[in-house]
Amino acid sequence: MTKYVFVTGGVVSSLGKGIAAASLAAILESRGLKVTMLKLDPYINVDPGTMSPFQHGEVFVTEDGAETDLDLGHYERFISSKMRKANNFTTGQIYESVLRKERRGDYLGKTVQVIPHITNEIQDFIARGAEQAWDGQTDVAIVEIGGTVGDIESLPFLEAARQMSLRLGRNNAAFIHLTLLPFIASAGELKTKPTQHSVQKLREIGIIPHALLCRADRPVPDEERAKISLFSNVPLDAVISVWDADSIYKIPAMLQKQGLDDLILETLHIQAPPADLTMWDGLVDALEHPAHEVHIAMVGKYVDLTESYKSLTEALIHAGIHTRSNVIVEYIDSEELEQNGTTVLERFDAILVPGGFGKRGTEGKIAAIRFAREHQVPYLGICLGMQLAVIEFARDVAGLVDANSTEFNAESPHPVVALINEWMDREGKVEKRDEQSDLGGTMRKGSQRCPVKPNTRAHEIYGDEVNERHRHRYEVNNVYVPRLEAAGLVISARTPTENLPEMMELPDHPWFVGVQFHPEFTSTPRDGHPLFTSYVRAALAKQQAGQVKS
Repeated sequence: MTKYVFVTGGVVSSLGKGIAAASLAAILESRGLKVTMLKLDPYINVDPGTMSPFQHGEVFVTEDGAETDLDLGHYERFISSKMRKANNFTTGQIYESVLRKERRGDYLGKTVQVIPHITNEIQDFIARGAEQAWDGQTDVAIVEIGGTVGDIESLPFLEAARQMSLRLGRNNAAFIHLTLLPFIASAGELKTKPTQHSVQKLREIGIIPHALLCRADRPVPDEERAKISLFSNVPLDAVISVWDADSIYKIPAMLQKQGLDDLILETLHIQAPPADLTMWDGLVDALEHPAHEVHIAMVGKYVDLTESYKSLTEALIHAGIHTRSNVIVEYIDSEELEQNGTTVLERFDAILVPGGFGKRGTEGKIAAIRFAREHQVPYLGICLGMQLAVIEFARDVAGLVDANSTEFNAESPHPVVALINEWMDREGKVEKRDEQSDLGGTMRKGSQRCPVKPNTRAHEIYGDEVNERHRHRYEVNNVYVPRLEAAGLVISARTPTENLPEMMELPDHPWFVGVQFHPEFTSTPRDGHPLFTSYVRAALAKQQAGQVKS
């Protein structure tokens, strides 16, 4: 029988519930347990696919093609279990499901209400998500409830968790509450009152936390922990200090040293071997003792909100771990390149253009790509970054003046990137799409296997086959591929069914690769990722070559 740990938050959002939950999962997995994780999002959107990155941050894509919350990326980076569509659901999905049942007559004419119909549906979704992992043999499912206690949007989820713990019976569910202890500089002390009120609010709902994770910018002194224990009615050893760390990969050891895993396993009556965090200790050691340092320019338009590129920045950190390099990423606003030129790029060891949507800032990205190609700077283009690399090559090398994507210019005389009207999804069904289609249903999403062309950079990195996840609408237009290839561009991987370009590279360049997929979604600190590791090594090689010349 699967046992559950519900993780809630209080006082303010963005305290790191996802990291804390994932860190606990990592510790439990190191103790030999089969662990999965779920994220419950209170917003009414069906999924984050059409939400602005400025509001929601990155959209993480699972293997089965679901657009989910960025916390699922943390889950996959911390534990070995792969996330699926069932691991993340929203208020929108719950109400959509309940309304479909009501229309079918499943409720036999009863009045449909938040309790019991909405809360029962939430519990069914939670149980289904847990059952789909590990072929139904999951030991522990950690369920993160988005938002903060007191939000009206979160109430149905919290009520569902309370009901579920009651139904499961003793020793089958545990609650962890993450809360903030702000430091008041004028008083020179951490304040516990917000945490006291947050726990009080949680208890009013009927949930008594088994552990408190107290977030602060410094370790919480024992005196404050004792005060929190007294006023929150939580045992002292269950008041856990979680202070700011310079790496999220230090959090598992931080929590384990304070006995959080023992406390939860005792609550759930689970016997397990001692935790073995040797692997995590090795990762932290590699982070703290790099042998090299490289500087990478990430050129995008969401540079003011780095959460938009969370998986990507983590993938570069992983590459640094596996090359013993301190990878310093500097975000460059592509619109500033349009206004001020590309001189700022001269001090970087490599350039990266990530995925994105919309016309704004694209000419600045193209200018950065041209700089990388002409100055022999290692370049990695992801999704839109590949499409823009093809456009730049078409314009400046293949002689296709005014080449563009139909996303940016529907009247372009040379649409080297275009919306493909038909494509086959992961289940083998033919999907049709056009500019009038719903935004949430017109993408190629999820993992897809593609053969790789021999004797290419791509083959050197991936071998005979690449299997990565996608999230895009527009594709490189096959009509123009022969002319681009004649000018020197190499298409090094294609989809097996539609023959769509998946990877491109320039053979007369030290390292210039574009990929239509999102490799950052499959990078983990344990294994790194071959593409990013190769990219960082190329940046190191450029740096070292420059040092020899000087």
